[in-house]
Amino acid sequence: LPFPRVPALSAARVPLSAGWLPALQFVRRGSKAVTRHWKAMHFQRQKLMAVTEYLAPRPAVPPRCLARRRETLEEDNGYAQLLRRQVEEVFRDNRMIAICQFNSMPGEDVVLMRHYLRKHNIEVKFVLNEIVRPVLSQSKYKNLLPLFVARNILLVSREAKAKEMLRVLRGVPQINLLGACIDDTILSKQGVENFAKLPLLETVQGQTVGALTLLPSQTSSLLQRGSAHLTALLDQHIHRLQAGETGSPAEPAPAQSSGAQ
Repeated sequence: LPFPRVPALSAARVPLSAGWLPALQFVRRGSKAVTRHWKAMHFQRQKLMAVTEYLAPRPAVPPRCLARRRETLEEDNGYAQLLRRQVEEVFRDNRMIAICQFNSMPGEDVVLMRHYLRKHNIEVKFVLNEIVRPVLSQSKYKNLLPLFVARNILLVSREAKAKEMLRVLRGVPQINLLGACIDDTILSKQGVENFAKLPLLETVQGQTVGALTLLPSQTSSLLQRGSAHLTALLDQHIHRLQAGETGSPAEPAPAQSSGAQ
């Protein structure tokens, strides 16, 4: 027997539910298609861009024929002038000015370092390169300019106490000595270390005075040696003559000093 016919259901007769999704979905994965590629400009547009390009008008008078403009110098404020004046006083009133590189360190260590340096009459000055460089460029210390690059501090003293300064800086690795100016003489780090090994000025002066007085004393003794020896011989001869006249035996002459022999 033939199968009974079943009427076909059209799409219009079967309404879809609101939450229905197809069983099979196609999802595109991977990079997106690049649709923008460089393309040369059309020659007509190139002509249009060249024609419509802006051309600045030429000046009526050439620039070389105009008078030069006077450069207006910016006046510094009063605080900057005060800081520069203080830097000039530091370099003028102190015998030793040491330039050091200052790295980050705790505030307590900075206070402790300044305390140990102050015991030897050494002061710590925090300066700005914008203030120091203009002052040094117009003074006899212009050769110190290459040292003022990063954050720097100055260790100044009215006396040349390089030995004490190096002893304190040896325990502070955050402070690096770059150079110094001692008695108007610019020294490197090695030069400062060599200067610290020298004896004190009073000791050197005493040694110099002793060496200078030794030579004149030796010369004076050599010049007086002949006259003293002649005087001793004459005294001995007089004693012999007096002993011959009186008939008494001659008394032995007194022992002469080694310098008169």
